[in-house]
Amino acid sequence: MTSQLPDAIRQQLADLALELDDHSHGTIACEVLRTLVAISQSNADSGDWELINGTLADMAEALDVFQPHRQIRKVAIFGSARTPEDDPVYALTVDVAAQAVACGFEVMTGAGPGVMEAANRGAGAGQSFGLNVQLPFEQSANPFIDGDEKLLTFRHFHTRKLFFLRETDAIVVMPGGFGTLDELFEGLTLIQTSKNPPVPIVLLCPQGDDYWERWHSYVDRALLDRGLISAEDNGLYTTASTAEEALHQIQDFYRVFHASRFRGEHLQLLLHCELPASELHEINARFQDLLLGGTITSLLCQDESGRSRHCLEFWFNQTKVGRLYALIQYLNNLTLPGTGQQQQPLRSLGQAA
Repeated sequence: MTSQLPDAIRQQLADLALELDDHSHGTIACEVLRTLVAISQSNADSGDWELINGTLADMAEALDVFQPHRQIRKVAIFGSARTPEDDPVYALTVDVAAQAVACGFEVMTGAGPGVMEAANRGAGAGQSFGLNVQLPFEQSANPFIDGDEKLLTFRHFHTRKLFFLRETDAIVVMPGGFGTLDELFEGLTLIQTSKNPPVPIVLLCPQGDDYWERWHSYVDRALLDRGLISAEDNGLYTTASTAEEALHQIQDFYRVFHASRFRGEHLQLLLHCELPASELHEINARFQDLLLGGTITSLLCQDESGRSRHCLEFWFNQTKVGRLYALIQYLNNLTLPGTGQQQQPLRSLGQAA
């Protein structure tokens, strides 16, 4: 059987092997190649390889698009593809997207019609991303993102969801159907299990619309009352009825808190300013239940951009994410020098928990 490997690919692989020793992420790159070799030696069939190829192609394209925008905070807006232009939800979505951009954020949508169209429309030209997905019955990109260099069309839902959550710093959820609720619960689940860093989740609908009130009632009756979630888990999200209220909640989330990351078994909360010793003592008293041992300590560290930042570090009990949100809220409510809403909200590279 003759080899199907083109000469150009052979040369690229040979060049890569020579470069890995000096590659800034050579160790991880070697692990990726080792995994591919292991799969090639398994009984993987053509369907398995199509899945691998599609997933890697999705990731390569998305990384290329998002890389130049990594340091700008983004707001993901989810909602129904069926929302008509004359619906108050549509108008509110246009408003919240426009205000997010005015506050220095970029906007992310699913690139389709309805709420997604409204968000791209409100964000304005060049200020939003569209994360479309190949479907058998829909969906072409809406006219407010079609042709934009920041429009992506994913082959798989799982890679699309990955980049929505990996790249966003806030989630706004408008009323929607199965897909919208899937995106909401995916975000809640990954945050609750510490697979995604804490970000603000705002459930937004117009004044007088009881969509989220009824959803919250269901969650309380069907989940909380049966002990399937903890009371603190309700703190993972907030509700709002105006664009101003939603943006205020998002900006307040980053007033003192900047980002989170794990260093070994310890969680670090990067802050915009130093905490007084008296506040550190109070935090240890109030949030002892967050710890698996030791205390919450304050130290100076560097974020991934090399900037020095004050941070809190502790051995985090990862079953207490709802209480972690309470700590972040406590920090953001403090009146400290060097805090407040930033004109250009920046994120740290590699900030994921």
